[in-house]
Amino acid sequence: MTTLPLKRPEHLAGYTTHARRGAIRNAFKYGVDYVLIDPKSTEAPSLFSRNRRNLARVDDRDHGGAPHKGRGLPWAKEVFARAGLTEDKTQILLLTQPKILGYVFNPVSFWLAYEGDALRAVIAEVTNTFGDRHSYLCANPDFAPITGRNQIEARKIFHVSPFQEIAGYYRFTFDIRPERIAIRIAHENGAEGVIATLVGDRKPLSNRGLLLALMRRPLGAMRVIALIHWQALWLKLKGAPYRRRPTPPEQEVSG
Repeated sequence: MTTLPLKRPEHLAGYTTHARRGAIRNAFKYGVDYVLIDPKSTEAPSLFSRNRRNLARVDDRDHGGAPHKGRGLPWAKEVFARAGLTEDKTQILLLTQPKILGYVFNPVSFWLAYEGDALRAVIAEVTNTFGDRHSYLCANPDFAPITGRNQIEARKIFHVSPFQEIAGYYRFTFDIRPERIAIRIAHENGAEGVIATLVGDRKPLSNRGLLLALMRRPLGAMRVIALIHWQALWLKLKGAPYRRRPTPPEQEVSG
């Protein structure tokens, strides 16, 4: 399977893990289904679509801006262009969880900017359960190719979990290969912090794969929300201090 050009959507049937470090430790792992798409492509299996009803879909308004008010690909192009990455030879892909039966919650999606087979920059689009969003622009100096050996740092300025401070910084690692994707986000804050991963094999998106995903996880994103709240309750019972939601940062993108 070649990496680019990506014409048909791909399916990442993988898993995510979260491990909390520090005085109060906690860890969990659960399965997720992501899609990798070229927003400019119209090729897709019949049960998947963009911006129209279907079993599985990705809507532009859910990405690239405030939740439900996004602009999709034009927004990502503008962010990359402001950072100095020209569009001429760039293909931008979106890695995200699709809506299943009209419902989705994406804690984090990724806009991937490629030149040829080289990953040049990533926008990590983070959404919390309070309906706020902030994006982190990840790139090496002079947009040198990003590999699995790189750790890209960004200061944490956005409230994600009420059990974590807005302090410290993130270390992003993107190991994206033709056959597999492994993304690691480590929140470093002294002895405290969280390590989150997304790992899975890349396969062509198919009707069969979508139906199997629906059977494996029939509640889709509602299950993700339920798991997040279950883990929050578990942390509360362990004695983790709860922090109220602060005002979100005014800037939409940092890095």
